[in-house]
Amino acid sequence: MRTLALPGGARVEVIAAEWRHAFAVVIRGRVQLELRDGEPGPVLGRDASFWLHGTGVRALRNPGRRTAEVHVVTPGPPPTVNPLVEEPHDQPN
Repeated sequence: MRTLALPGGARVEVIAAEWRHAFAVVIRGRVQLELRDGEPGPVLGRDASFWLHGTGVRALRNPGRRTAEVHVVTPGPPPTVNPLVEEPHDQPN
């Protein structure tokens, strides 16, 4: 699992091939989905979860001023092209 940190006003493009099976949960702040046609989509708050596959989402935006965080879970290697995606922290067993 990775944590995507989106500073206020930041936008991260979703590359379908890399995010195909990604499941995401907003853990802090708000995240707005940008739809395929460039139109703004819904704004999701804390504890909202969503799949990216088949949704037509082309980007994630932070409409607020504070950093938003999203946990991203993928069955295989997580997306690596986004510089805002941080390595997971060690978890106690």
